[in-house]
Amino acid sequence: MARILYHLGTCSTCQRILKEIPGIERFTLREIKGTPITAKELDHMKKLAGSYEALFSRVALKYRAMGLNTMTLTEKDYRRYILQEYTFLKRPVMVVDDRIFIGNGKNIVKAMVEAARALR
Repeated sequence: MARILYHLGTCSTCQRILKEIPGIERFTLREIKGTPITAKELDHMKKLAGSYEALFSRVALKYRAMGLNTMTLTEKDYRRYILQEYTFLKRPVMVVDDRIFIGNGKNIVKAMVEAARALR
């Protein structure tokens, strides 16, 4: 059973969300800057999410700085950029068995909390 929470330690939004997750000790916490995600982990996330694009953050500062906002990116590009630069992974990402929750939207966080609560 996979129960992993990918987050960024310096992100106050991620830290706030982690505090909301009941039974957080039942999850493996992965700080993605200190321990970057592997290609295998990203491919598994893509399988659950349906696409690399769903995992890609367009609000990352480097998105505009690198001029990616002016390009048409492919799935291959999204994968490469996420593996190359941790800030391109939308976060947090919670994997609970065969389900994935991506991002920090209100409804996503609510679903994360409910999924964690159901593990009890």
